[in-house]
Amino acid sequence: MQWEFIVALVIAIPVILFPAALVWYLNIGGLVQAVQKARRKTRATTEEPVKAAAEPHVAVAVAKGQPSGTRR
Repeated sequence: MQWEFIVALVIAIPVILFPAALVWYLNIGGLVQAVQKARRKTRATTEEPVKAAAEPHVAVAVAKGQPSGTRR
């Protein structure tokens, strides 16, 4: 082989393989994230649910003109 052909191969192969490797990297990264999300979701549904607080939230209405710190 002539040296020009070897130089052309050395330059062309990375130019062709880099985009393909990048696409594979992005696809595999997306798959890993999807699997992790699915595992988190199944773990959350199989564990016991957290019990709600004992006291419910109570809203207090304040009449206009009254300071909010005093109740009658």
